[in-house]
Amino acid sequence: MRKFLLLTGGVIAACVALALIGPLAGLLFSGLFVALGMHFYIASKSTFGKIFWFTVGLIGVLSAVSNIPAMIGLAAIAIIYVIYKKWNGEDVKIPTIEGKKEEDPFTNFEKEWSNLTK
Repeated sequence: MRKFLLLTGGVIAACVALALIGPLAGLLFSGLFVALGMHFYIASKSTFGKIFWFTVGLIGVLSAVSNIPAMIGLAAIAIIYVIYKKWNGEDVKIPTIEGKKEEDPFTNFEKEWSNLTK
């Protein structure tokens, strides 16, 4: 029964992802325009170049906003990935902010300080 539900969810998510392939391609090109605009804006020395590349980046941002349905397609692709991992019996680990608490510099400082005072 579990495999059947995973298969059904995967088929539905695949249909949604395929239906939204157009907005996904548009979002990809929008991201490309934003990345190019940012890269060449930082690299340009002239004022005209900065204005031009800022405009290219702004067009990319406005185009990305118009491709909001692509977010549903991205979510469908993420669901397909999770279903694939579950199908193979692997654990799906999603990074969280709580995992960063161990790397807190103040905690490490307090540990080192207690070692020094001993």
